[in-house]
Amino acid sequence: MKKITILLVSILVCFVFIFTSVSVMPAEAYESYDTKVLVVDDYATERRIVKNLLTEIGITSIDQAGDGITALQKLRERKYNLVISDWTMEPMTGLQLLKKVRADSSLNSTRFIMISTESKTENVIAAKEAGVNNYIVKPFNANTLEQKIQTVL
Repeated sequence: MKKITILLVSILVCFVFIFTSVSVMPAEAYESYDTKVLVVDDYATERRIVKNLLTEIGITSIDQAGDGITALQKLRERKYNLVISDWTMEPMTGLQLLKKVRADSSLNSTRFIMISTESKTENVIAAKEAGVNNYIVKPFNANTLEQKIQTVL
């Protein structure tokens, strides 16, 4: 019940931020880079929120995966500039996905941003040690997402 409550609060706050955020980089800037993003989360609502935020900042080439296994398949079928993945998923966690991406020589240069409701230092350290390029704690808005993306692309 606690996890559901945290998720609902996170979704509500994200919706508030979606309608109040400000973009710092023109949409054309991302289009000129032809940025392709894969959003990975086992909750469709969370994927939709991240997709809407990406669209708001001008990124329109967005694919989605509902789990790490599907994400790996998509990564092997198409070249992505960036993966934005939730940490807590089943059957493969975001951290496990990250480790598989970094272990695959054809994927290991793909930029990777981890998103999580957890801000525990040990989680951030574990993600960094596994090769994450950036880490975002939920809830976040378009401005935060854009700033994190700018640091990794």
